[in-house]
Amino acid sequence: MVRTAEDRLNSDGRLTRENAVGLFGSDDLFGLGRMAAELAVQKNGNKAFFIVNRHINPTNICVNRCRFCAFSKSRGEIGAFELSLDQILERLAASSTTPRQSFSEVHIVGGLHPDWPFEYYVRMISAIRESYPDINIKAFTAVEIDYFSRISGKGIDEVLAKLRDCGLQIMPGGGAEIFAEGIRSQLCPEKISGERWIEIHEAAHRAGIKTNATMLYGHLETVEDRVDHLLKLRDLQDKTGGFQAFIPLAYHPKNTDIGGSYSSGIDDLKTIAVSRLVLDNFDHIKSYWIMLGEKVSQVALLFGSDDIDGTIIEEKITRSAGGLTSGAMTRDDLIHLIRKAGKAPVERDGLYKELWRG
Repeated sequence: MVRTAEDRLNSDGRLTRENAVGLFGSDDLFGLGRMAAELAVQKNGNKAFFIVNRHINPTNICVNRCRFCAFSKSRGEIGAFELSLDQILERLAASSTTPRQSFSEVHIVGGLHPDWPFEYYVRMISAIRESYPDINIKAFTAVEIDYFSRISGKGIDEVLAKLRDCGLQIMPGGGAEIFAEGIRSQLCPEKISGERWIEIHEAAHRAGIKTNATMLYGHLETVEDRVDHLLKLRDLQDKTGGFQAFIPLAYHPKNTDIGGSYSSGIDDLKTIAVSRLVLDNFDHIKSYWIMLGEKVSQVALLFGSDDIDGTIIEEKITRSAGGLTSGAMTRDDLIHLIRKAGKAPVERDGLYKELWRG
């Protein structure tokens, strides 16, 4: 299967559904990795990107109860929290104490709070932009954008335009999970459909907001479901060109209704490699260290990934589901991981502007 896919790529063709399914079933892990690594080098040379960023989860109080999620709580439940705007700004201020650790991006995702109006989120973005005029603001999944539309009575385009005008530049790719409706209905029946997720990202691209894309794997899905997911993303990228990066997210089973097991390192590397080969129109494939762990993310740089994300500082969603990492790394930690993989570290901002090269 690897040879068949390689022949197709060498003839300037695109991988088909059959090719991609076959690659997931192949035992030739190193051949698969070599192909993906070659494509990554064609895209970005020997560079491996990282970012000094700060995650903020404003609340874990959520009207939804996705079965794979260990993060969400109901109001009054033990462990439930909600941050005021002052608390959010205080946390950002505490993360910029030294010039070398001063962040260039804030990443904001949270629960669908039952009481906060859309205007609260507008004030949040406006306050961050006023306090930090030079950083990139990446915030709100498609699920959150849909929720803002419902609670405000505004259309998706109007919601996105309002947030953009207040300072939103990028949307994370969360909420995609897996597009296959049969599986999605078991994972997160209350969440928006895969079609709605695609519709909202297409609207964001029209509004000039760059977005990322994700896929949650290792739970109930089949490899055919994974390939279907990737091809739908490829189709939208052909249409809009608005995606910056694709991030495969390894399922974490602790404290969830689904349970199950952690993904294997082999599956993680295969998923990175196949994603790189299928998503030929994406510039970047990210091995998200907070999900994969530091060492697998490092090895993934040799299997088609060109980005390991950032310092993060405080991430609660993965930790709630049994994340095995510390939840934060320093700039020097990231540079060390990249160099030991034989790659050239490049610090970027949220829009992939290069800030420093090692």
